[in-house]
Amino acid sequence: MSARTDTRSAATANPSRAVSLFAFAILGMVLVGGVGFLGSPTIHDAAHDVRHMLSFPCH
Repeated sequence: MSARTDTRSAATANPSRAVSLFAFAILGMVLVGGVGFLGSPTIHDAAHDVRHMLSFPCH
């Protein structure tokens, strides 16, 4: 048996992981950015608080 060294990065070694990270990043941006514009005051206020916590300008 011979040991083989794999020098590929994590993103190229497992492309499905990179796709998952990208999808979750997009989902997070939609939730934080898009939900803040909804009409429901409760959901809007929760998203607004998260945006302030992340130092994201919203006014």
